[in-house]
Amino acid sequence: MGSTLIFKGRICLKPFYHQGSFFTLNSSIFKSSLLPLSTRSLCTRDPYPKPGTRHTDRRGVNKSTFTNREEDFWDGARRGKSSTLRQKPSFPKSVFAAGTAKRTSEIQKRKAALFFQEEEHHGGEPERRTSRGTASLQPPDRPLSAAEWRDLKESRGNAPRFDIRMMCTLFTTAAELNIAKSLLTFVATETGTLSYELLLRYLTLCVRGGHDAEVFDVYEIMRGNFPALDTGASSLFIQSFSRTERWREAISILDEVKKVFTPSPRNYGEIITAAMLNGDTTTAWALYDEIIEKELTPNQETWEALFKAAGKTKQEEAMSASEHQERLLGILLYMRDNQIYPQHSLTSTIKAWFERLSGQKWTGSWTSATPKGVCSCCGSQLESIKLTDEEYQQLKDRVMADIIQGRDVFKKTTPEELESFKAFVKKKPAFDVVVDGLNIANLNNDKKLLSETLLAVVSELERQGLTVLVLGRKHMLWPSRSWDRNNMKLIQQKAHCFFTENISEDDPFLLYATLHSGNHCRFVSRDMMRDHKACLPDGATRRLFFKWQRGHQLVVDGFVTAGKRVRFQSIPTYDTIVQTSADSWHVPYDDTEDRSTYEVPQKWLCLTTKH
Repeated sequence: MGSTLIFKGRICLKPFYHQGSFFTLNSSIFKSSLLPLSTRSLCTRDPYPKPGTRHTDRRGVNKSTFTNREEDFWDGARRGKSSTLRQKPSFPKSVFAAGTAKRTSEIQKRKAALFFQEEEHHGGEPERRTSRGTASLQPPDRPLSAAEWRDLKESRGNAPRFDIRMMCTLFTTAAELNIAKSLLTFVATETGTLSYELLLRYLTLCVRGGHDAEVFDVYEIMRGNFPALDTGASSLFIQSFSRTERWREAISILDEVKKVFTPSPRNYGEIITAAMLNGDTTTAWALYDEIIEKELTPNQETWEALFKAAGKTKQEEAMSASEHQERLLGILLYMRDNQIYPQHSLTSTIKAWFERLSGQKWTGSWTSATPKGVCSCCGSQLESIKLTDEEYQQLKDRVMADIIQGRDVFKKTTPEELESFKAFVKKKPAFDVVVDGLNIANLNNDKKLLSETLLAVVSELERQGLTVLVLGRKHMLWPSRSWDRNNMKLIQQKAHCFFTENISEDDPFLLYATLHSGNHCRFVSRDMMRDHKACLPDGATRRLFFKWQRGHQLVVDGFVTAGKRVRFQSIPTYDTIVQTSADSWHVPYDDTEDRSTYEVPQKWLCLTTKH
């Protein structure tokens, strides 16, 4: 590095060579007095703190509606069978109900905690995790002079990357900005330079704290000294500029980002929000269209900004009220097509927008659906969960091609075994239910009761007059403590059985048999099939699979106890997606923060109008 010259309290740097380029500081660009005086005339180093990070070069150089009726779950009337599946009446308890996975996880954690308590009580000592490296830095409670910072650094044994670690600590502890400024002054005094990484950490602190004036200063410094900004810096500048009067400059930063990589939905959303708040709906919708064209999913905050600003700005000057209304209704249709559930805050904004539509009398109500799929508020019948013949055939073809015959399936089976199973299924009558034998047997933690548990479930299904297929593995036929010979003989008397090799995967066989048997056939398993759904080629097919899964998967409710009837969790009769008719909208919304991706909300917004 070139030597440092200090004149009248200011720091000037001689030219130095870095990464194949000479950088000479032009101190005249640093005019703001908001940053420490010494940091406004620094030449920084290493704009690329981490190998492989993507950057934005400002010169553009590349771097890197069915009407539903109450139906028997098993189409018993059509098939000449009067019995129905015994399900637990408590609704809407379901493995697909929002929050179920979170509650199950919490139960398991409590059980684990009790286990460790017992271990400790019996003399065991839990393993204590030791911290790696030196103890965490403690931030000062006031700005320090350069000498004080030097003493603090020396007291820490001149720890490497002291400045970076301390700036991170200041961020995580939400320290005062002046303390961070004094740290910059110290580093500048000590080294005559500020690294790109340190400036980026300081920028993060400024953006998080809402110190936009300081952000502008950092922007000028980094623009003046580096040919490129990385992903993190660009996103931070877009976030900060978008909430100020200089919001249009964020569009320029976004344009530079687009030259190198696809901006995030949040990058777009922050500028869209700014445009709507400033009455520029043309820019807002143009950027929104870019998000959709790039097949990105807009953020909930973006949709909320579009609905919230509607009717409160002069959007009629650039777009008629009817056009604007059509665009917003298009968002709801997008949510329907992509099975997206708005959060409660966004849903409240949607409700308010409907209720203030000029010349229309919309009424919004918070509600739920009955077990029969009827809106508890307006009495409308919600769309059926049952797939149409066209949807069923489409899904069946895709599952056969991408899961059953996919390139990865033979990692866990052989072509000969799969063909043997297909021939087996072809000779059998259409099944009413397919049971994942090993999965269901393991409902009971007592390994001595595996065959007994499976027998209880199969007996319940047979008692209902259903044609059952049990899928298992050959080791289940070997007499043992887990697999009682008499129990296995009874299972084979009550159901059709197919036992695969012990290394084979059950799920492709289960899916094949269920789909081959027809749209009425259900399957019993605790597996959520997420890996198999991921094998499907596109979002539309994956959503269709999830719809079929929710209408066909049976999950045993609770534990299987000897002498007691087996119950299954409720299967919904209606689909949980945004729905509309001539005079109503029904929007399922997310009112919890613990919904897993394979779970659906239980709360709805009912919107109705009287013409």
